Amino acid sequence: MAFTITPTSTALQPSAERVALSTNYLGNDDFTFAQQYLPDLMEKEFERYGNRSVSSFLRMVGAEMPSNSDLIKWAEQGRLHIKFTNCASDGAAGDDDATITVSDADAPAAGKLPLKVGQTVMISDNDTATNAGSNKAIITAVSTTANTFDVAYYEAAGQSFAATDTVTVFVYGSEYNKGTDASDLISVDSEDNIFENKPIILKEKYAVSGSDMAQIGWIEVTTENGATGYLWYIKSEHETRLRFEDYLETAMVEAVPAEAASGAGDYLQGVGAGLSAAGLSGSEGLFHQVENRGNVADGTLDNLEDFDNVVKRLDKEGAIEENVLFIDRQLSFSIDDMLAAQNSYGTGGTSYGLFDNDEDMALNLGFSGFRRGYDFYKSDWKYLNDATMRGGVVGGAINGILVPAGSTTVYDQVLGKNAKRPFLHVRYRASETEDRKYKTWITGSAGGASSSDLDAMQVNYLSERAICVLGANNFFLFED
Repeated sequence: MAFTITPTSTALQPSAERVALSTNYLGNDDFTFAQQYLPDLMEKEFERYGNRSVSSFLRMVGAEMPSNSDLIKWAEQGRLHIKFTNCASDGAAGDDDATITVSDADAPAAGKLPLKVGQTVMISDNDTATNAGSNKAIITAVSTTANTFDVAYYEAAGQSFAATDTVTVFVYGSEYNKGTDASDLISVDSEDNIFENKPIILKEKYAVSGSDMAQIGWIEVTTENGATGYLWYIKSEHETRLRFEDYLETAMVEAVPAEAASGAGDYLQGVGAGLSAAGLSGSEGLFHQVENRGNVADGTLDNLEDFDNVVKRLDKEGAIEENVLFIDRQLSFSIDDMLAAQNSYGTGGTSYGLFDNDEDMALNLGFSGFRRGYDFYKSDWKYLNDATMRGGVVGGAINGILVPAGSTTVYDQVLGKNAKRPFLHVRYRASETEDRKYKTWITGSAGGASSSDLDAMQVNYLSERAICVLGANNFFLFED
């Protein structure tokens, strides 16, 4: 069935500046004293869009804690075992020994391979077309000037793959002769990954002149928090506050760092003063951090095989037992349909779930949670559905994100010790004398303010914050 949707576009949002436009002017077509009959005015405002606020995500999954620095740094554990996936052998098929070159993008600096003579390794061919197999070998030498090491194969048939093949190498043990010492062994230090983020400053302001405050338009309103009232300018102030609170969350989700050659980042990136009109450095938001350090899946989860690939990937990472899916409506429907298809008694889609088949029962065609290797809980994310935000976006569309539940232990560079932190949390700038988590103050000479000779009341809002994604390798971003 096809639908014709009206109106075809979303309603206009409040103007960012106080400019008189034809689109926001209550003109003579609405009311004049020259009209013979006054209009029948309904004094209660109709809530045509329901709860318009999109902030709730970070309240559910994150925590907030203070920071007193321009830079937030933390260290995360590296892998316990040693593995390289982009290696090459100079030996041919059948050779008894070879030199292996490590070319991984994140390989250690030349001459600093965490390998030592006597370790035993498995070398596996990456080419699935040839399926040349694998070898077991012992390391006989490690280069001190390059990322190479020599191996001797245990198999009499020698190397099983061609010299041109890319191979994976991982250490599984060691072997030494009787009476040998450890004088030529090296100490392998723990691997730490250092991450950092920078807080950004967010500001907002609401202003109303003293003259307008003396001539208030009365209308009964109901705000998103359930309060009712009549002062129109107070409602506008409340909506400014709601909009600012939404931006506190969406900025943490969408923020990106300004690249060195960008128009926004030239000034602070050292390219030169005056090259950028903005001169800002940005910050690393949730999506940016997961895209760069986490897992990204394209498309929707239409069948169980798609979701199994997600689970298999989680197995290779932190294997967190409980996870929450924050998704848009379309992906939510896809997951519901995928789960419903597993019920062999519900070909028509009318019996899946834990139901008693009561004729008076309201049929529930959705799922809020399930277990497939791990526990997954599903929640609609309003931000991804809202027509004035991510809803309806075509380019760069995001369908949802998987967030691990609980907390993890990291080394806090500021505290200088290990600390337990939620996987996802916000750090706001604060000290003993200044708290910039959510500042608000009133200036002007109207509405009770007496800080300046401005014939108006100005309500100012400010926050300085950054989001920290710990263990981003445990997160999954679902892109369209």
